[in-house]
Amino acid sequence: MKYFLFLLTILAALAACTQPGPRSLPILGERDVVNGDTIYPTIPDFSFVDQDSQVVTNATFKDKIYMVDFFFIHCPTICPKVKANGLRIYQKYKNDNRLAILSHSIDVKNDTVAALKRHAEKLGIGKPGWYLVTGDHDAIYSIADDYFSVAIENPDAPGGFDHSGRIILVDKNRHVRSFCDGTDAADVDRFMQDIDILLAEEIGEK
Repeated sequence: MKYFLFLLTILAALAACTQPGPRSLPILGERDVVNGDTIYPTIPDFSFVDQDSQVVTNATFKDKIYMVDFFFIHCPTICPKVKANGLRIYQKYKNDNRLAILSHSIDVKNDTVAALKRHAEKLGIGKPGWYLVTGDHDAIYSIADDYFSVAIENPDAPGGFDHSGRIILVDKNRHVRSFCDGTDAADVDRFMQDIDILLAEEIGEK
């Protein structure tokens, strides 16, 4: 049901994009109305550990927008494409401290902090721009659902995991605002336009 309502939200958002006037990004996901107030879904509190053994929580991204993905280092399928496109985003925004990137490893057994550090060095990325995190198995798999992403252990899948190549955009109020197929360069180009729209929106709110 959650994903059905999410798809309805996406269809409504696509319809809104065809309307005249400045484009804005919708808040995605199922929402509730309580006493006449609309309550939007938010990313719950989290706590993970990054490639420098530092704790990463919601507070790490206070007053920032951030993008999210799920990966594992030895992924033989989609992860290299997603990371290549993620690097394009990183290079464009690495000097803009209003945006950060949060990548969750779903291979909590093998992707240790030391392994994440080596991977970050191999990619040529650093903080505060890009955080590679690990942590409690259930916490990582559970929060993927909050980001409308997929992370499933599957011994029959390549590398032992089924996971989405989706990159998700979250605003400073913990709302999911956009996503793209991280394996599709053209869709990532569109996603970067959404990042620019959200950055402009955040400036306008100050």
